[in-house]
Amino acid sequence: MHFSCRFLLPAASIAGTLNHQKLTSQAFLLLCLMKKYDFLVIGSGIAGLTYALKVAEYGSVCIITKASEDESNTKYAQGGVAAVWDFDQDSYRKHIADTLDAGDGLCDKRIVEIVVKEGPERVREVIDWGAKFDKNEEGEYDLGREGGHSEHRVLHHKDNTGFEIESALLRQIARHPNIELHTHYFAIDLITQHHLGQEVTRRTKNIECYGVYVLNTLTKKTETILAKITLLATGGAGHAYRNTTNPIIATGDGISMFYRAKGKVMNMEFYQFHPTALYNPGEHPSYLITEAIRGFGAVLKTSDGKEFMQKYDKRKSLAPRDIVARAIDNEMKKRGDDFVYLDCRHLDKKKFKAHFPNIYEKCKSIGIDVFKDMIPVVPAAHYLCGGIMTDELGRTSIKNIYACGECACTGLHGANRLASNSLLEAMVFSHRAYLEAIKAIGKLPFKKGIPDWNAEGTVNPEEMVLITFTRLEVQNIMSNYVGIVRSNLRLRRAFKRLELIYRETEELYQRTIVSPELCELRNLINIGYLIIVSSLERKESRGLNFNTDFPKKLSEAKNTIL
Repeated sequence: MHFSCRFLLPAASIAGTLNHQKLTSQAFLLLCLMKKYDFLVIGSGIAGLTYALKVAEYGSVCIITKASEDESNTKYAQGGVAAVWDFDQDSYRKHIADTLDAGDGLCDKRIVEIVVKEGPERVREVIDWGAKFDKNEEGEYDLGREGGHSEHRVLHHKDNTGFEIESALLRQIARHPNIELHTHYFAIDLITQHHLGQEVTRRTKNIECYGVYVLNTLTKKTETILAKITLLATGGAGHAYRNTTNPIIATGDGISMFYRAKGKVMNMEFYQFHPTALYNPGEHPSYLITEAIRGFGAVLKTSDGKEFMQKYDKRKSLAPRDIVARAIDNEMKKRGDDFVYLDCRHLDKKKFKAHFPNIYEKCKSIGIDVFKDMIPVVPAAHYLCGGIMTDELGRTSIKNIYACGECACTGLHGANRLASNSLLEAMVFSHRAYLEAIKAIGKLPFKKGIPDWNAEGTVNPEEMVLITFTRLEVQNIMSNYVGIVRSNLRLRRAFKRLELIYRETEELYQRTIVSPELCELRNLINIGYLIIVSSLERKESRGLNFNTDFPKKLSEAKNTIL
């Protein structure tokens, strides 16, 4: 299966029109559809926003996001951000050990040490920018504990920490004169030598990025944004699966664009299923029940009210997510149940409502009194531990592109992410990418001769419903064959089904005017392909990749690079 870019034919140069006092309407339109910035940021979550605030002191910055400015996975992060804060009880050594243990032998220890040791300073920055974390009666930060953590080290703002951080960052972004934020801009493809007529393959050395083609979904016009340096901070890809806690924008756009541009991705088989999404049939996306509730004392039980996690791990309900999700999946299959329960009935009512007000109200809205009724929960696709391969400075295999946040694979998470390490990783690597980018920016020119987007010969789709149905088909294939438990038979069957869908969709793409729906479908197919191929490459069960044909771990842990 090969995933190719639409080849863009060079458009007529507009350079000559600049010498005339009056521009023709066509030339003026072309000028409007091509913009230039020193720094381009694709994505408006914590990774993109913190990077943008820092590089804005060194040049012009454009942030684009395909939805509203605050719509990102960051916004929906309930639990918090893990950082060593109380050095009387906690230590870098403990946080490093917990991260390595959760990552099941595949974390890059050097990267783990960097993130854990630099993390507290980055958290202080967002506090200085206005983010407020909960404090106890003594005025000290109220540190929570989540699965896989040996100590209380999770800073949080009730049960909507991500929203609090996102809001603080956007307030700072709005005040900065060097930053433009464009909403409803859908990034279609990264611009490389390919668009200048050069052959670019996975063996091509020194691939360079010059910017991006974007669809303005309000005007329906495709525009060209040129940039000296581009940061991909496009988040995850939860909607490759039928049930996910991710917002509807999480369709793997950045990773797919990067792979189509012949960049390297890594460890795509490790998709983390959050153990406790609210079981509420018909609700999409799934509502997340934060792991912090289990850290608060909630207990997982089967439908007959019996605890079961002691059969799987000595840490019981506070075991790492891969262990808990597989345990729930196994119990559901053995019993024929559609969900398990999370029991909060024994917890302090006043403290629970203070810590988890949104979860309390959500459950109440569907008839669940958490102090009388157990909460039905089920695993749902939550976080991609793989992604665009980066180094310790956020650099990728394509020149002038950096990546951070969920779309990047830094080596921190290994085969399974430790709870609340994601926001920390985003802050640390956005800072490191900023430091490297400002060193490089002065040496980089804007690329000349970039063609405009060419949509000649394309038409509006005959039936948009076909795109919708195909998206559901992709999600069903991934959920049924490439979920929490896999086998080679299931993976090969998924590959064959997806290959047919890919060919049909590429034919549609070549003859159809681009739309967000069609582009998202292409990206989800690409994500599915990468997950399947990476899963077939791994001849073992490790972390989030459990294959019944290879139930044991290999003695040597290796990354899967595509």
